[in-house]
Amino acid sequence: MGAAMKAGIHPKYVTARVHCTCGNEFLTRATSEELRVEVCSNCHPFYTGRQKLVDTGGRVERFQRRVAKGRLQTAQARPAK
Repeated sequence: MGAAMKAGIHPKYVTARVHCTCGNEFLTRATSEELRVEVCSNCHPFYTGRQKLVDTGGRVERFQRRVAKGRLQTAQARPAK
């Protein structure tokens, strides 16, 4: 037979309200009563078909600058014909 769960070590599983940065709110179940998320199924590119860049701490901008700098260096390194 299966073993019983230990008493007193498991967190309470409650109804949780989820808040997304896009403004969507919905209810689910979790160990926390309130959750804040950056992307949900209402605004995620996989579900919507729209591209949305989620930029945390300027990472996208830094990446784009690095790529542009690399292209410039590559163009300068090529010998003229």
